[in-house]
Amino acid sequence: MKANSDGVRFAQPSDAAELAALHAESISIGFLVMLGPRFLERLYRRITTGRGSFALVSVTESGRVIGFVAVAEDTRRLYRDFIRHDGVHAGLSAAPAVLRHPLKVIETLRYGVDGSSEKPGAEILATAVATDAQGRGIGGALVGAAIAELKARGIEQAHVVTAADNDAGLRTYFQCGFQRHETVVVHRGVRQEVLVWP
Repeated sequence: MKANSDGVRFAQPSDAAELAALHAESISIGFLVMLGPRFLERLYRRITTGRGSFALVSVTESGRVIGFVAVAEDTRRLYRDFIRHDGVHAGLSAAPAVLRHPLKVIETLRYGVDGSSEKPGAEILATAVATDAQGRGIGGALVGAAIAELKARGIEQAHVVTAADNDAGLRTYFQCGFQRHETVVVHRGVRQEVLVWP
């Protein structure tokens, strides 16, 4: 996919640092942001190069990335590949945060292995829009483009997990055809909504 009239294109590995910075700027809740920019940059580089994962970015005419959506056809496979290829370096960069927040590591791992995270289809891992570009429909355009790409790949179901108080995010996902599936608590005291499409 080349950049279209909306400025949406596939993210490249060279975009990973900008995706990590946007994630840190826009997604303050969650475990991943605590692991630091180097960890996030490695993760987004893997998403852009991995089997069955992709990210789309919204760019300005000057080429600045002002929004992104990251998607995995199979989240477990993505994280297995990430651990296999990037685990040592990512682990070293994240070690100080892991030592400061061991409970969050345990909660995240438990959620990933106890079966509670098994949801239909692909997963929208993250959607973020730069603060100075919010309110212009960029998030909705990105999520819509991601759904179109999943359909083109023959994938007819997807889900996303977002904070229960993320009103703007919930609005965007609902407008793109997602519906509430369940409320979960991955990290103590933080309610999250699981939304499914279609």
